Amino acid sequence: MKAAVFHQVGSPLVIEEVGIAKPGPREVLIRTMAVGVCHSDLHVIEGAYPTPAPLVLGHEAAGIVEQVGSEVRSVKPGDHVVTCLTVFCGCCAHCVTGHLARCVSPQTKRGADEESRLTYVQKPMPQFLNLSGFAEQMLVHENACVSIDRDMPLDRAALLGCAVTTGTGAVFNTAKVRPGETVAVIGCGGIGLAAINGAALAGAGRIIAIDMLDGKLELARQFGATDVVNAKDGDVVKRVLELTRGGVQHAFECIGLTQTAQQAFAMLARGGTATIIGMIKPGLKIEIDPMQLLHERKLQGSIMGSNRFPVDIPSLVDFYMQGRLKLDEMIAQRIRLDQINEAFDELRRGELARSVIVFDQ
Repeated sequence: MKAAVFHQVGSPLVIEEVGIAKPGPREVLIRTMAVGVCHSDLHVIEGAYPTPAPLVLGHEAAGIVEQVGSEVRSVKPGDHVVTCLTVFCGCCAHCVTGHLARCVSPQTKRGADEESRLTYVQKPMPQFLNLSGFAEQMLVHENACVSIDRDMPLDRAALLGCAVTTGTGAVFNTAKVRPGETVAVIGCGGIGLAAINGAALAGAGRIIAIDMLDGKLELARQFGATDVVNAKDGDVVKRVLELTRGGVQHAFECIGLTQTAQQAFAMLARGGTATIIGMIKPGLKIEIDPMQLLHERKLQGSIMGSNRFPVDIPSLVDFYMQGRLKLDEMIAQRIRLDQINEAFDELRRGELARSVIVFDQ
């Protein structure tokens, strides 16, 4: 199959042939139909998160099931599915207490003595985040995908696999925003827009969007922001404190910078919670004023929106089909696999919400 292969930090991906195995007893072979281009992939390309290479990146995907293993019960050939990188085993302490996104069980991966799911020039190739979606096919554990309504367009469904699940899940599952509460979202890329949309669905009384690009702030209004703040216009924290007369109950950091993480915590009202969604580079430190902890302010992380994706993703599909979840507006461009490096250049500029690779177009 054709795939976009990452070879070394700073180099463009190369479209090459990659081998893919047949499904094992609990595995699913999927024909990839669409995959989003995410900042997490760019972090690997730029060396922020060292990863073995060669490697097929990509983790925000949707497709159609082609084959299933002998013990697979959750999907069947012909099903339309969304994949999710937080594959779960279903029987560890995290899973049985409802925290599927925390599962790290090796049961969902092939053992060292088994044939590799992917091969490159006849040699074993690691799988990126359990998926490796920048390819014509994906071979995954059955608990890495979920069947969805066939009326759901797959190019929009792909966004549910990462950006939308991460952003809305941080609101619904991690922070548990309640009706009437005040929310600030720092960063209006794909995840930030999803968090804004999620806050609106949760009934937040005020949603403040923060970014440095007016175009993204205007898009944020379409997703449910009641107020916008351009970070280039001065002290962001001061502006939020003025708008809310004391701070927000929830702040979501969706960029992955120490400065914006600190801002998220500083703009909280007493008893407020800052949720860090963005991927901050390893080794960096966040500094906060310990006196603010005495006012019961909290700082927390969120992994993939603390999702229970077999339940969450079909619900998000329903929201989209009802016209309540905005996905069409999030897609800035649809491209071919061989245009993937251009999409990463766009991502570096930070001007677009999401580029989606569409196969067979």
